[in-house]
Amino acid sequence: MRLAKVVALLPSAGQGTRMGAGVKKPYLEVHGRPLLTYTLDVFEQHPLIDGMVIVTEAEYVSYTQREIVEKYGYTKVLAVTAGGRERQDSVLCGLKILPEETQWVAVHDGARPLVSAGIISRVLEEAWAKGSAVAGVRVKDTIKKVGGDLSITETPERRLLWQIQTPQVFRRELLVQAYERAAAEGWTGTDDASFVERLGEKVYLAEGAYTNIKITTPEDLIYLQALLEVKD
Repeated sequence: MRLAKVVALLPSAGQGTRMGAGVKKPYLEVHGRPLLTYTLDVFEQHPLIDGMVIVTEAEYVSYTQREIVEKYGYTKVLAVTAGGRERQDSVLCGLKILPEETQWVAVHDGARPLVSAGIISRVLEEAWAKGSAVAGVRVKDTIKKVGGDLSITETPERRLLWQIQTPQVFRRELLVQAYERAAAEGWTGTDDASFVERLGEKVYLAEGAYTNIKITTPEDLIYLQALLEVKD
């Protein structure tokens, strides 16, 4: 196994229920290739990434190893492992099998195939400088906070609001501590940074891109196909 000090942890157990497709989301075919391969390509080719761990559903572990990793020749993939019921369960499963020498973990959604090498570099460099970092973009629209009856209770100042993306980069021991504490306390979070924030640690922002979307709905898939056609 190659020495891996910076490992990309890729939760890829998306159900694809909102896609209306019979195929699991990471394996949807886009321009003749599985969606997941577009994500893996970027991390495979990035010089600052030493290894990758793919976390998928138990019944797809062998398939992913054979039809994704081996078929497309990904040499940086260290392991394909089974995840859990929720995303945070899957991330914890991945954290448990990281190589001992891993110092930094870059968690990235397998269904964000338009991440760029530049985004990865910016988040890594910000994390190395300050301890923890996530990709994000400024929100374009006015955001309203509402009550249970859908009445507006607050209009946060837009210049202070960011839409958070992945990758999200942390020291390995810090992220493990954050996830293990959440599991022990039965706490649920929506992104990796929220687990680290609970420990009282600061997490910093690095510039992402509006194109770095997570493929969730059929409309997202149309957008992805259009952008890939432009790149080609």
